[in-house]
Amino acid sequence: MNKSDVSALTQHRLPSMLKLVSGVILAGILTAIAIYLGDQPWFMDIGLGALTLAILLGIVVGNTLYPAVSKSCDAGIKFAKHYFLRAGIILYGFRLTFQQITDVGATGVIIDALTLTSTFLLAYWLGKKVFGLDEETTLLIGAGSSICGAAAVMATEPVVKASASKVAVAVSTVVIFGTLCIFIYPWLYQLNIHFGWFPTSEETFGIYIGSTVHEVAQVVAAGHTIGTDAENASVITKMIRVMMLAPFLIILSAFLSRKASQHQTEKAQKSKITIPWFAVFFIIVAGFNSLHLLPQAVVQQIIALDTILLAMAMVALGLTTHVSAIRQAGIKPLLMALILFIWLIFGGLLINIMIQNII
Repeated sequence: MNKSDVSALTQHRLPSMLKLVSGVILAGILTAIAIYLGDQPWFMDIGLGALTLAILLGIVVGNTLYPAVSKSCDAGIKFAKHYFLRAGIILYGFRLTFQQITDVGATGVIIDALTLTSTFLLAYWLGKKVFGLDEETTLLIGAGSSICGAAAVMATEPVVKASASKVAVAVSTVVIFGTLCIFIYPWLYQLNIHFGWFPTSEETFGIYIGSTVHEVAQVVAAGHTIGTDAENASVITKMIRVMMLAPFLIILSAFLSRKASQHQTEKAQKSKITIPWFAVFFIIVAGFNSLHLLPQAVVQQIIALDTILLAMAMVALGLTTHVSAIRQAGIKPLLMALILFIWLIFGGLLINIMIQNII
């Protein structure tokens, strides 16, 4: 390769690298702001964590200032949205241990599984049969409502290959109704104490919160308002629900691959199922974390890094989301999420009472 070829190659790569770096830096700055705000008492009290604030901040900047610099940052933003998301989901496993399952016992696991399955199937039926939504939006809202909010939506996006606007619509529904849960659940607990509708303790009500509230931050906020026992039980139950994200993604991928094969050639029907490997590594990491081989201080540092990676992915999503696209989605996604929200409160309560009485 002569000097002119080297020079041409350098001239091509350098601008691309600068665009990559500048985009990552922009995402990093907005992430730092989101994490700072997420640590403030006011935002913590209403259950708006760093991840939710990251996407909201990204949407605000993306629809105001970002268009002016998008050409010089787009490569880095796309990189953050794709690779940081997958790395963040994998490292999310360090927040979980298999021992947490034994802490709430079979009751919590069965309640989580039934709540997740019933909510997602209801979402799929509502989206396809009642509201006539596209499959991507239906699956994303279903995943966010049934598992763990925005993180589940983001993790499901690579499997369903949805556009940024559809992901933002799904995340928006989680933010709206999950935030309402923070105020409604403590109110329901106090009403039940007053009227004695059904026997409960802080721990059993915490399991109810963890199995039905959307986001981890929202679960913490709702449980903390009731008491320590409720908070601990709700967080552990929620973490088990989060752990179900990986098998959910694998099953969903298999379902979508089989469905797609029915509309393709015989050759395509024999193709292998696309496995979301980041979900598999998520389980492996959780299993490794269950062995407690790393010092707790190191695990906490990894969790802090994971929060940064996920928040940067959320920021990147927000930056590439246009409010006009969300507006075009109309009222149907919101109505669907509202029905799921009502189901989680009352259907989830029925599941909790039924299982706790049986086991």
